Amino acid sequence: MNKKSGFNFSRAYSIAKKEFRHLLRDPFTLTLALGLPIALLIFFGFAINYDIKNIHIGVFDGDLSIASRNLVDVFQSSGYFKTDPLPLDQDPLQRLDTEKEKAILIINPKFGRHLAAGKTESAQIVLDGADNLVSGIISEYLSGIEDSFNSQLPQKGIPPPKVQEKVRYLFNPELNSHWFFVPGLIAVINGLISILLTALTVAREWENGSMEMLLSTPVQPSEIILGKLTPYAVLGIGGVLLVFIAARFIFGVPMNGSYLLLSFSTLAFLSATLAQGLLISVLTRQQQLAMQIAITTGLLPAFLLSGFIFPVQNMPIFFRYLTSILSVRWFMQILRPVFLRGSNFLDLQTAIAMLSLLTALLIIGSIKGFKRDLEP
Repeated sequence: MNKKSGFNFSRAYSIAKKEFRHLLRDPFTLTLALGLPIALLIFFGFAINYDIKNIHIGVFDGDLSIASRNLVDVFQSSGYFKTDPLPLDQDPLQRLDTEKEKAILIINPKFGRHLAAGKTESAQIVLDGADNLVSGIISEYLSGIEDSFNSQLPQKGIPPPKVQEKVRYLFNPELNSHWFFVPGLIAVINGLISILLTALTVAREWENGSMEMLLSTPVQPSEIILGKLTPYAVLGIGGVLLVFIAARFIFGVPMNGSYLLLSFSTLAFLSATLAQGLLISVLTRQQQLAMQIAITTGLLPAFLLSGFIFPVQNMPIFFRYLTSILSVRWFMQILRPVFLRGSNFLDLQTAIAMLSLLTALLIIGSIKGFKRDLEP
């Protein structure tokens, strides 16, 4: 049979219509696309939390004065620490060895007397450095504790400094970690699900033997790719919409940017991830192998190299360039600024351009990699 040359939208539409019908008859795929993203967002959204509170700090009070008790009260009333008095006849650092405390507050015997005399005095904080994440957060809390305690001390006639440092946090005044992590989770979760959805579609056609029937028609590879991409793009948009609602109303993440800009960038991101899954499916022709490659290329890079946990600018130069081929990295640079800062198109034009470029390259790669012969 002679093959018609050129792209035909009616043939692409027929393939998309057929794929839509297949999706509607496949509850597993619908659950994977719509139910799993919101379930994972809620689970990881509550599980990942850097707002550490109720940190156990042992108190070795060698002074037992009013000043030392005031210092302990500042720690206790901050809401971040739970103070545990330690016996004076034991080595306080042993509590760190047993991991019963994350920090130890050691107050010298003449602490209150020196403060009353107007002398400079200090209290020692010993942190458990084995967990550098928690110790770093405790260090940030300590500066606030110090300021709060010093504000209660009498000035002894000493005038306050003429220049006072006041720190104000923009875009996230409460430093709520949910506001930072949940937009990143939207990118990670929906990116992975999108890759998995299309990674199996062409491979399933080859394994079921229906691809041979499809290739006997005048349909072109570009029509197959577009026809299979469109239904999953609609399904992916539905999944993103659900997790967006969850982010806004369950975690209270503010939306300060443009909905139109978010919609456009989301469509570009989903197109890139769906095309990545299609490329995997086209090249492997095997569902099991396609699934393995999809998880390997979609999960680990999204968590470790996208900027979700570790800032890209802090990575070695090789990995900074390597992340440029990851669509989730560029979408991550769009989501957080749009949600929290209200960034506009000009602020995000590089990330949007890179997403568009990756989408085009992956779709072209899927079309070029599609082979009409029956041999793998």
